[in-house]
Amino acid sequence: MTSGGKLTSKSLNAAPAAFACVSRAWRAHRSELLQFLTHRTHQPMLAEDLLQEAFLKAMRAGAVFCALENPRAWLFQVARNALIDAYRREKPHDELPDDLAMPSAEDRAPVDQLDGCLLYRLSERPPADRAIIQACDIQGQTVREFSQTQGLSLAAAKSRLLRARSRLRADLIAHCGICFSEDGTVCCHGVSNSIASSCCPRA
Repeated sequence: MTSGGKLTSKSLNAAPAAFACVSRAWRAHRSELLQFLTHRTHQPMLAEDLLQEAFLKAMRAGAVFCALENPRAWLFQVARNALIDAYRREKPHDELPDDLAMPSAEDRAPVDQLDGCLLYRLSERPPADRAIIQACDIQGQTVREFSQTQGLSLAAAKSRLLRARSRLRADLIAHCGICFSEDGTVCCHGVSNSIASSCCPRA
């Protein structure tokens, strides 16, 4: 899935340009995340697997991960959750170590539900919306390339993408507890609209 500890286009299963922010996060935080996981598992291979799992979640989150104000904290929480799940699989009847005490539902939900809710809401979008978001925001296709493959004018493709993003954004706010700041970044995400509303005011 990786080559020499680096994200590759094969591991991304898409154009690397579509995941530039994930690649930056990989380069910036891989070492400290791996150290964190290795220290707690004492199994370098397992630590590498858990690390890849964390970055795969970031890739699946796509554009929403790229809009996070603190991707490092998100990745560490995902890595911690993956570590807890691995520990539970290996020793289902043992108590978790003190430094891996099971986080509350509130602690895990912002990461786990963001991942699941984003994928579900995208899958529920109309086919036209889903196709252009997947092509341009996830797979890294330019709007011009999309317009050519779909037989659309460039202006029509740009308009379609803008409308699709707007509808998905509204869907994420309504159903995933996501709140956007004025500049369009995700300033928080939670398990309910009340949590999202409390952490960043809406315009």
